[in-house]
This record gives sequence, C-alpha cells and structure tokens, in this order.
Amino acid sequence: MNSDFSDILADVKEQILYLQELGVENLAVDLPEIMFADVPVQPQKQTIPQEKLERFVPVDLPLPGAVKPPQRSNANEAKPSRSSLLESTKLSRLPSLPKRDSIYTNYQEPKKPIIQPTEKEMPTKKTVETPTETLFGDISQTLPESKETVEEIRADIGNCTRCPLHEGRTKIVHSTGNLQADLMFIGEAPGADEDQKGEPFVGRAGQLLNKIIEAIGMKREDVFIGNINRCRPPGNRAPTLPEAETCKPFLLREISVVRPKVIVVLGNTACQNLLNTKVGITKLRGNFQDYYGVKVMPTFHPAYLLRDPSKKRETWEDMKIVRDYLNGLK
Repeated sequence: MNSDFSDILADVKEQILYLQELGVENLAVDLPEIMFADVPVQPQKQTIPQEKLERFVPVDLPLPGAVKPPQRSNANEAKPSRSSLLESTKLSRLPSLPKRDSIYTNYQEPKKPIIQPTEKEMPTKKTVETPTETLFGDISQTLPESKETVEEIRADIGNCTRCPLHEGRTKIVHSTGNLQADLMFIGEAPGADEDQKGEPFVGRAGQLLNKIIEAIGMKREDVFIGNINRCRPPGNRAPTLPEAETCKPFLLREISVVRPKVIVVLGNTACQNLLNTKVGITKLRGNFQDYYGVKVMPTFHPAYLLRDPSKKRETWEDMKIVRDYLNGLK
C-alpha cells in the first residue's frame, strides 16, 4: 500500500512541476479522504525516492518548497519578475500570437466646438459677386439690345459668297415669320424644296412642323422660323463648322431683334451650334437650356421624325413643356 501512495504522490509531484512551468504561481489542493475497509485514512506525507524524481527532474535542480505568493510592492516591480519567469519556462520558446487591435483603434476624439469670432475680431473682406456659370456660359447675361431691323440684316447678307455653300444654292433661304413672336424654331439648313422656294420648312419636314405647331394651339403665322445656314449643303449633308460659324451671326442678330421667350432647336446641328456644346440632342432634350436668358428647348428635327416615327412621342412631350411654359406667361 505504501508503494501505491508513493506512486500517486510522485504523479502529483510531476503535475505540480508541470503547472509551475506553465506559470501557475499559487496552487492549493484539498485532498479528499480515502476510505480503506470502511476506515477513514488520512493520507500521509511520503518521501519520494531520489531515483523516481530523476525520471522527471534533473538531479541538480532543487525541489521547490511550498509555493508562496510573491509580495508585490507595486506594478513596476511585478513586470520584471513575470518576464523572468516566462524566460525560464517552456512558454518563452512558444511562438507569440499577433497583437490584437484595440477596440478603440478607430476611435476619434470628439471635435471641439468652433468658436465663431465676434464682429470686432472678424476681418473685413471684400466680396466680389461673380455671375452664375453653366455649361453654356453666363446665364445672368441677357440678349443685347438691337436697334436694327430684319430687313437691314438681310441687306447686310446681300448676295452672300462668304462660304463655299453659295456655289450650289438656288436661293438664299432667309428666316420668316412673326417679328413679335414668343416662340422661335431654328433648324439646320435648307433642303431641296426650301432651296427652290427660298423659304424655310416648306417640304415634308415643314408640313410636319406645321402640325407640331398646331398641336400646341398655335399657327405658323404666330412663330418665327429660321436655320443655322441659309444655303443648302450638297446632298442635304450637315453644314461644316466653318460654314455654320460664317452664317450663324446673322441668325443671332435676328434673335436679338425678335427677342422670343422660347427657342426650339430642331436636331443636333442647330442645338450644338446655338448652345456651343458637344452634348447630343438625346441627352439635352426634354429640359430647358439657356441662351442669354431665353429658354431653349432641344428636340428632334421633323426630318428625323419622318425616318423614325417612334420619336414623335418624345417630341410631343418636349412641346408640351414649351406650351405649358408659354401659357404660364400669359
């Protein structure tokens, strides 16, 4: 029986040494009473033979005595003892885990309230008001005042030879209509029918334009109609930029004379030349743009609607916006 107790105590001793290597500083164990033949027997301390200890502990390593909790005077003295203990155990040779981020890593200090200076402390600064800028220029500008007449503009055009388009034209197609009109239509350039009659929008596209005008409750006699170019390009092609820039100033002078409330630009060429933009008609249509304080509604050209009737619905939506705006001015 004594040999059995010795083996048990040797195992306990081994476990205690192992726990000390793990860094356990204080270990209190209450051993239960062991019953042998219904007679309580209190375990007695046994001396462990030296040959059994040599299996687990080197001979030159003194056996530890009773473990007492170290007295710590302050936190600064505890740190060296802890580090020295870890260095002397197997735990110091284990790989260290990566340091975990603090839960306050993304914490930001609350902003301090900004104290506004008093009127005496505030520096005096001169403010310069700048006009509102848009994609198409300064919308605070208005049409220049004009004292000339449409007849004087036509006389200035004369028998125009300013661009190569004059070589293939039959007639110069001037703008026509009501000189007091609230609504103005601007197209691209004359077609074959217009070149023969010398009047804008008189062919199939012109007939469709008349229906559009009547659909918003107006007549052709109530509006003013013109084109960016007054001479027909060969094969009904779009005017080149130099051709448009040569002829456009006369149209702008007519706009200053008539001073419409709304201008409807028909097609890409008219839209991009009047508004000086490269944005296509598909993106601009349906919303008022600005030309020197005048509302500009881009929409599809009637000739395009003849080729693609599905766009008539979108054109009608654009024209309803124009109609409602003009009715709101009355």
